[in-house]
Amino acid sequence: MDITEIRQNIAVNISAMRNAAGLTQAQFAEKLNYTDKAISKWERGESVPDIAVLWKIADMFGVTVDWLITDHGSSEATPDAEAVKAGKKNRLLISLLSSVGVWFIATIVFIVMQSLGADRVWLPFMWAVPATCIDLLVFNAIWGKYKINFLFISLIIWTIIGATYITIANWSLWYIFLFGAPLQVATIFWSQIKIIIKPKKKTEQPAENAE
Repeated sequence: MDITEIRQNIAVNISAMRNAAGLTQAQFAEKLNYTDKAISKWERGESVPDIAVLWKIADMFGVTVDWLITDHGSSEATPDAEAVKAGKKNRLLISLLSSVGVWFIATIVFIVMQSLGADRVWLPFMWAVPATCIDLLVFNAIWGKYKINFLFISLIIWTIIGATYITIANWSLWYIFLFGAPLQVATIFWSQIKIIIKPKKKTEQPAENAE
C-alpha cells in the first residue's frame, strides 16, 4: 500500500465517519481545533493529518488509526451515529468518575482534619472545586474538545483565587481578585488562536498524476 493509496483511504474514511456523525466540515474542524479548509483538503486527499491528529480522529469515532488508513470497500460498515454517541457518553462518564475521585480525596482529608480537631475543616472541599476544574480540563484536552477548554481555564483561574482568598482569611486582601482580570483576558485571546495548515508543496503531491 503506497502513500497515494493511504492518502485516499484516509480521505474516504474521514469523510464517511464525519457524515455518519452528522457533522459538517466546519463542525468537525472546530472539534479538532483546525480550519474547515484543512478538513476539506484531507477529504479530497490533497493532504493528510499528522499522526497525533489521526489518533484523535480515531478516538473520536471509536476506531483505530489502522482502520483510518485501510480501504474497507463495502465489506465493513462505517461507525454509525449511535456508536459515536456511545463513545461520547463513555468519555463523559470517565471524566465524571475522575471528578468524583477528587471529592472522595477531599472527604478523606476533611475526616482526618475533623479527627485531629483542626480549624476550618471545610477547606478541603473549597480546594476540591478548582481541583475538579483542572481534572475536567485534562480529560477535555484528551478528548480533543478544545473549545470548552476556555470555560474550564476561566473556572480554574477564579476558583483558585477565591479558594486562596478564603484560605488566607484576610479580607483586606480582596485585591488579589485583580490578578484574575489579566489572566482572563489572556485566556480569551488564547481561545481565539487557530491552527493554520500550510498548503503542501506541489512536489509533495505528484503521485496521483504520475500514474
